[in-house]
Amino acid sequence: MTPPAAVEGGDGGGHGGQPQQQQGFGQMFTGIIRVAVIYYFASKFFSSNKPSSSGSDPAVQISNLFQKSEPLDMWFYLSEHDEFNDFGNEAALIWHESNIPYAVWGPESTRTLSLKYYPSEALQHNGSLFAHVFFARSGYPVDPSDPEYQALAAFGLTHPVVTYLPKSKANKKKSLLGNSKGTSEDDAVSEGVEEPQVDSKDDGPVEYISYWKPNITINLVDDFTRYSQRAIPPNIAPYMNIEPTTNNYYPTIFFNEFWLLRDKLIAINDTVKELALHLEVAPISMTKWQLFLQIDQSFQIHRSYGSMLEGEADELKRVFVEGNPYLLGITMVVSLLHSVFDFLAFKNDIQFWNKNKSMEGLSAKSVVVSFFCQLVVFLYLLDNDTSWMILASSGVGCCIEFWKIGKAMHIEVDRSGSIPKLKFTDRDTYAGNKTKEYDDLAMKYLSYVLFVLVACSSVYSLMYETHKSWYSWILSSLTSCVYMFGFIMMCPQLFINYKLKSVAHMPWRQMTYKFLNTIIDDLFAFVIKMPILHRLSVFRDDVIFLIYLYQRWAYPVDKKRVNEFGFGGEDEDEAAVALASGSGSGSSAEEKKTN
Repeated sequence: MTPPAAVEGGDGGGHGGQPQQQQGFGQMFTGIIRVAVIYYFASKFFSSNKPSSSGSDPAVQISNLFQKSEPLDMWFYLSEHDEFNDFGNEAALIWHESNIPYAVWGPESTRTLSLKYYPSEALQHNGSLFAHVFFARSGYPVDPSDPEYQALAAFGLTHPVVTYLPKSKANKKKSLLGNSKGTSEDDAVSEGVEEPQVDSKDDGPVEYISYWKPNITINLVDDFTRYSQRAIPPNIAPYMNIEPTTNNYYPTIFFNEFWLLRDKLIAINDTVKELALHLEVAPISMTKWQLFLQIDQSFQIHRSYGSMLEGEADELKRVFVEGNPYLLGITMVVSLLHSVFDFLAFKNDIQFWNKNKSMEGLSAKSVVVSFFCQLVVFLYLLDNDTSWMILASSGVGCCIEFWKIGKAMHIEVDRSGSIPKLKFTDRDTYAGNKTKEYDDLAMKYLSYVLFVLVACSSVYSLMYETHKSWYSWILSSLTSCVYMFGFIMMCPQLFINYKLKSVAHMPWRQMTYKFLNTIIDDLFAFVIKMPILHRLSVFRDDVIFLIYLYQRWAYPVDKKRVNEFGFGGEDEDEAAVALASGSGSGSSAEEKKTN
């Protein structure tokens, strides 16, 4: 038998089921809400036609056995058995409350209790523990053996206080140099504590351990709906407690764990001598209850489709629990604007390269390096078991960057050898002027800087960090350099602009949208928790764009220079003259062909 729990403290404020926060998932949140709303209305309009009890008359309606504001008494027991009838055991009775008004919204209907629970030896060794909560009309007992007991006046529900999850395991990462630089084996193992043992490729059975739920929130659903026996909504039917003699239903008890996050659970072992437990009983509206059910079901649907990883649901909840509501609203609006600007920048980027007729003034090497960086990020995400939605987005971006190489350079298949190879050659508009010379010069000096930074970062990572393999080390080192030093790859274009004293060749529409997105990223850098290096990486792009803006102001428009679609100002003047004289305006455009 579990030893009695010592109560420390009595009534207290706050809501026990609400821990605390991280970052926003705008698109994921929208999808979850969409699925929840669709399921909610589908359950309303396409209810189950199966009777809730055999032989029931479809014309008969069932209703709540209790009345609104009716006073209730509550008994809360803890037991290591899932069935409970030991009502005389005072040690098992943890909490008792009287005169709780049912479905009344006020301070008198919310009760809380905080206590310390001392686990038994069985519980310390993966044992079970259940909460048995019983309600009865004030003055009536809940013990069926009591002479004054009435079945229509009492109801209850059992809920596990301990949950079982895959045991955290040692990280597969290790020091590739054999812990030569102070990284002990214990440190390497401890880094894997937060990773669940869910790898299906591992041999042997998965080991589960017990976790303590520190918050238990008991909600009585405010539901007085009259349901047809054959038309109980399928999302509500599993939670309804039907009284067999009258076919009416008891008030629905809901153990609310919506806000109980995984990182708040406490692992139980033989070193744990006491456990904190916060209890709360309160009413909940029908709408809020169903919303919680639908969102949880949406999370399960997303996980089954692979569009949400384990733990992402908790991170989304954390935004609401620990975030300021005004800041959350602003973040959602800004996220929407970010998505719009991303789409517009993507559209104009495709449009620019699709219609571009000349590489004069544009850095072809920056296009190649951009593809390499995108490929590195894609391989890194693939190596780290990322969600397929993010992988698909990165993969599409990788394909688009390769397509841009085809617009910036000639790509041919060289079949002269035994193995066909891709052959890249410069376009005439790029190699036939100063653009290639300035691009080579800029990349020459910038590559020196970049190679030194990459080498130093990679050596530091190899000496002081852990990795799964040499391949993972190479990918993580390259990815870190892409995030930290990627802005260096934008510098060749600045150098070309400086040497040519012109920016007419730049895709300014696309850059404007990207600059707006950079401003939004700056806002996120202030309001969202993130590492210092990542925060600095956001502001580094501002410097590059500000230099671009300065160059646009410093170098006036040169009508001899072709614009982003391969046309120059003089071409437009000639087209206007030709139009006035009756000739076609598109003649000059037709003469410009991709070299």
